[in-house]
Amino acid sequence: AWYPTFADSGMAVATWPVAYGGLDVGVEQAKLIEEVIAPFNLGRLNPLGLNNAAPPLFAFGTEEQRLRFLPPMVRNEERWCQLFSEPGAGSDLASLAMRAERDGDQWMLSGQKVWSTWAHDSDFAICLARTDPDAPKRKGISYFLVDLHSAGVEVRELRHIGGEVDFNEVWFEEVRVPAFNLVGAVNDGWRVAGATLAGERQMVAGAGSGGVDRIGGSGADRLVASFAPRAQTDPVTRDRIVGLFIEESIRQWTNQRVRATVKAGGTPGPAASIGKVHQGRLNQDLQLAATDLLGLPAVAWEGDWLDMPYELKGMLRSRANTIEGGTTEINKNVLGEKVLGLPREPDPYHGAPWNEVPR
Repeated sequence: AWYPTFADSGMAVATWPVAYGGLDVGVEQAKLIEEVIAPFNLGRLNPLGLNNAAPPLFAFGTEEQRLRFLPPMVRNEERWCQLFSEPGAGSDLASLAMRAERDGDQWMLSGQKVWSTWAHDSDFAICLARTDPDAPKRKGISYFLVDLHSAGVEVRELRHIGGEVDFNEVWFEEVRVPAFNLVGAVNDGWRVAGATLAGERQMVAGAGSGGVDRIGGSGADRLVASFAPRAQTDPVTRDRIVGLFIEESIRQWTNQRVRATVKAGGTPGPAASIGKVHQGRLNQDLQLAATDLLGLPAVAWEGDWLDMPYELKGMLRSRANTIEGGTTEINKNVLGEKVLGLPREPDPYHGAPWNEVPR
């Protein structure tokens, strides 16, 4: 019951214009607001809306689109997810095959998406679809906002090894989307998606970046609290925990730079990939350490899989951290090409029409 009041206060997105649900304050004022409300631990609901859907609306959307979609997004009245990855287009996202055909003042979308986080609990989705199969793969894609309650949408849950449901498969069968819901120009969706992908990497990079703290388990603070007595007598355990604590601190400082850029009016950009790459491996190391230190209770416990120890559940969930939100391998390519200025990887089909590229 508290969230509508918090959202209506404008403090959830303080730097956003008032018309979109914010307070239209500067970066320094927003920092002061965050400091004041920090003790209350007021999280932001609808993270895929605020982090993934909002950036392209600000960068490429029309004023009418922003007024329509941003205020209910802030109030969590319309929950959002992302429909990008497909069975044949994960790391090579630009190879996506979902098609969109124009039909008067609407578009008809057909195809399949997969690994769609929280789609089973969402009202709208940002979606990439191919509008020109004769163009090169990055040139024939458009960016849509899709009502998931539309006829022709089917969402199927995918259960994790730890029992949770975060991911989904989503099928579209001639789903009608108003032309109003096209963000940016036709066939320019890959450029629009850049704003979403940067926001996604920022979100999963963790604390200090403006995103979720972690996906699976707890941080080094919990390791210290749970295993301090053992660390006092076992130098190997102490060294392991201290090393992880130091790495987590470095991650937070790196992410603060990304957050400062965003609050100054910029976008996360390629630098968000630094936090994403580091956080994925670090969280896996943290959860594996917690499971190792737990000992035999991580191997056998009373009850069924629903009763598995918290540490084990966190370790199992963390295995996806280096895949979700862009694989570590792809993010390292982004860092190499966009941050370090290294040459692109060879692509024998660069510039070829999408429908002529082997899949």
